[in-house]
Amino acid sequence: MINTLRIYEELSEVMDPRPAQKLASVLGLIYEDLQDTVKRSDFEALQRVVSELAVSQKELAEAQKRTEARVEELAEAQKRTEARVEELAEAQKRTEARVEELSAAQKQTEIRLGELAEAQKRTEARVEELTRSLNELSEAQKSTEIRLGELAAAQQRTESALAKLAERLDDTNKQLGGLAITVGYTLENEAYRALPVLLERDHQVKLTEPLRRDYLADARGRDLEVNILGRGTRGSEPVWIIGEAKAQLSKNEVDRFIRNRVEPLKAVCGKVFPILVAHMVSSRDVPEYARQRGVALYLSYQFGQQ
Repeated sequence: MINTLRIYEELSEVMDPRPAQKLASVLGLIYEDLQDTVKRSDFEALQRVVSELAVSQKELAEAQKRTEARVEELAEAQKRTEARVEELAEAQKRTEARVEELSAAQKQTEIRLGELAEAQKRTEARVEELTRSLNELSEAQKSTEIRLGELAAAQQRTESALAKLAERLDDTNKQLGGLAITVGYTLENEAYRALPVLLERDHQVKLTEPLRRDYLADARGRDLEVNILGRGTRGSEPVWIIGEAKAQLSKNEVDRFIRNRVEPLKAVCGKVFPILVAHMVSSRDVPEYARQRGVALYLSYQFGQQ
């Protein structure tokens, strides 16, 4: 008798229970129908076939499992591929955008290169102009150097003439200096004769000694030359007459006389009567300025009005 339970157990290992149970039942019926007609050898052959079928079914099931696992792997690989494709699509979009940017930049570069080429042409033209100008300047420089040589020679001649003129001027200045000294001495000599009467008449200053040209030492022991020097009295008070003679008198000369002669000698002379004599003044307000500074002023034409 066929063992349908064993057949069922073997079949259920490789297929679902219900189909396994159904197939085991069918094999049991077939076995019962063929029991009387089928030889034992045929039955054993049938059993082998069934066993082989079970083995094949088992192998088929295992292959099915491997296939399903492979399909799952392929499905996962497909998902990864699709994700990679999406990434590549995004990368392609970015690449296309970058290409467009590069294309626009290339256009700008080409435009800039065109501008630079035009600028280069203008620069070259300018360089040519400058080269011509430099050549012209070089020629002009040569002419200038020739002219400078001529001017240098003329300058030497001029310097020689100026040196000779300077010598003549020096001689003239010496002569003028001598003449000025002569004029000054002449004016002082006239003052010595005229001032005693004028001082007594106009300022009540009476001389007690003749006027002269002499030196006085100041408080620091320096000898100061005084053109008009003498002593006298004003009322009952003794005074020193300190004066100078100038061909032309200015306000600055008044200030210089007070600063260099009157002030330094006050410390040693006591009461000082300052006086200036001149042939002329540099401006009409000089006499009033001298009076305001406390200096008596006489012009040479007044010496004949005694």
